[in-house]
Amino acid sequence: MALDTVDLIGAAGNADHHQHEKPDGSQEFAGGPQIRAIRWWLVSIAALIALMVLVGGATRLTESGLSIVEWKPVSGALPPLDQAQWTRAFEAYKTIPQYREINAGMNLAEFKTIFWWEFSHRLLGRVIGIAYFLPFLWFMWRGFLAADLRRRLWLIFGLGALQGAVGWWMVASGLSQRVEVSQYRLATHLVLALLIFAAIVWTLRRLTDRPSSAVPARLRITGWTLVVLTYVQLYLGALVAGLRAGKIYNTWPEIDGTLIPSTARLFFETPWWRNLFDNTLTVQFEHRMTAYLLFVVAVLHAIDAIRSRAGTPAVNGALWLAAVVTLQATLGVLTLLNQAPMDLALAHQAVAIAVLTLVVLQAERCSARQPESDRQKLVLPVTQTG
Repeated sequence: MALDTVDLIGAAGNADHHQHEKPDGSQEFAGGPQIRAIRWWLVSIAALIALMVLVGGATRLTESGLSIVEWKPVSGALPPLDQAQWTRAFEAYKTIPQYREINAGMNLAEFKTIFWWEFSHRLLGRVIGIAYFLPFLWFMWRGFLAADLRRRLWLIFGLGALQGAVGWWMVASGLSQRVEVSQYRLATHLVLALLIFAAIVWTLRRLTDRPSSAVPARLRITGWTLVVLTYVQLYLGALVAGLRAGKIYNTWPEIDGTLIPSTARLFFETPWWRNLFDNTLTVQFEHRMTAYLLFVVAVLHAIDAIRSRAGTPAVNGALWLAAVVTLQATLGVLTLLNQAPMDLALAHQAVAIAVLTLVVLQAERCSARQPESDRQKLVLPVTQTG
């Protein structure tokens, strides 16, 4: 029988499913408050992750990420509480190359400024972990989560735990032989955070009851192409930030005095592939070219959605995506021309999160769905027993 209910929410374990038969023979399930609670929980987590990404961006821009040289997942939740503790934290920072080569002579008040940025970033990570895990346990205890949704949420939790380890792995790269963290590790840290964010957005979308839609295969292909391009662009943007490449070649549309730099300038390091990650000119050029490609594909996707009459949700999603990609490209140019000031750089990063949100929603919207009668339904019970 077809079920008129919301997907991906349900009773877990041996909880009884109490059903009401409708006149047409289908089954009706209640449980609106439970669905809303789960949705609001996930929306809150997504918002906290977006905030953490922005705080991380500010931490990078203020060169604050190496101000805490130890990883103490439990005791590190408290900042220094007296003068002696502040002095110990400052003395620990003085032992790393960044202090000796960049911040020599910094006083304690200046150290506190960079310390609070990094501390806020780490504290927010702990808050997200607690805000995710405790409600997750409660929803499982109450039997609100079906097996499929439960597995997906456990996977997201596992990625979150991995993200904490990746964060320290990134910081550790700048504590001994460098004056900043590795751009490779910085990019990995950012992309993993946004992968977790995207997984939550996708899950939220799947919790929404809506009629099945049919869109041309072209739209599904370009929708997923946009997802891939967006992640490539996010990774390249992190490399640009890690190399401080946004503070050089501050002209547009030309770069280094030309539209397309010479091969000798783009690939002078050996082996050649290192230029793709280490050469500031090459990395910024890649970031620009990917931005152009992302813009073109987003516009063509929107035009195709309109021409193919893919339905109001798909058309509106494509138009919004094209508009926000255009805004993001504009902010990127302004950020470059002004040598990446904090306000423009953070606005650029915030709109990147908006682009990612819209592109994930559009890809899910355009994904093929099985007929309702063939889909496994995961539903909320009307009541709980026990």
